[in-house]
Amino acid sequence: MKIAVIIPTYNEERFIAKTLDSLLSQTFVISQIIVVNDNSTDRTLEIVQEYQKIHSQITVCTHQSSAQNIPGSKVINAFQFGLSHLNIMDYDIICKYDADLIFPENYIEWIVSRFRKSDKAGMVAGHCTVHNNGVWELEKGTNPEHIRGALKAYRKECFEQIKGLRSSIGWDTIDEMLARYHGWEVVTILELHVKHLKPTGASYNQKAKYLQGEAFYKMRYGRWLTFITAAKMAWNKKSIRLISDYLKGYQLAQKKNLEPLVTEDQGRFIRSYRWNGIKSKLGF
Repeated sequence: MKIAVIIPTYNEERFIAKTLDSLLSQTFVISQIIVVNDNSTDRTLEIVQEYQKIHSQITVCTHQSSAQNIPGSKVINAFQFGLSHLNIMDYDIICKYDADLIFPENYIEWIVSRFRKSDKAGMVAGHCTVHNNGVWELEKGTNPEHIRGALKAYRKECFEQIKGLRSSIGWDTIDEMLARYHGWEVVTILELHVKHLKPTGASYNQKAKYLQGEAFYKMRYGRWLTFITAAKMAWNKKSIRLISDYLKGYQLAQKKNLEPLVTEDQGRFIRSYRWNGIKSKLGF
């Protein structure tokens, strides 16, 4: 299998070398690593350019964008830009990785083995861990059915069938739901851990607080499912205010009559999948 990795990068001078070192040390060789310098103002570009001089599989390209980190927009636009710089068109697996990860040396070998194990495996990943009081532990909110946006890997056929990634908050849920809608399996390997050096969402702009509710609207959740999901997320994040923020985001999107990111049929599938999950947890 040929592996292509795209790493959107904005001001990651503290971490990018560690990420690249861990990917270059993999027991399964990666065919191409594209680092997208997304208008960084620190030494990110300089550091990656030094790696490019030494390692032929590394390509660096610069994307001009705003410094404002709107969830789902900045990172996916940078990813799409990197996708246009792929040299290998016959790749088997395309990965979108963050620039603040340290992968175990057998990480790619593990995910390749899972892709090979089942032709229906459309997405495969391990889980993120964070450093807490001297110990690396699973990142809060880890779900065995969900792959963090930081470490996505797609079989090419699955990636093409879901028509790539959406430039919107919620993209890392939409991709999985669409994969399932088309009959693909979303596989996580619980025992396969990646060190996440910066907490998920740490650099998000506070002006984006209504965007999660907007994402629920664009995924055709409906009001009740939006409320239940918002309440669960508020509980996990220990912030009751998030419920009103997410509901307001949903209402604003509805008022603006924003275009959904999924079809009506896909929306029905997503709602059914979510409701079945809720019923299962309640013992029904």
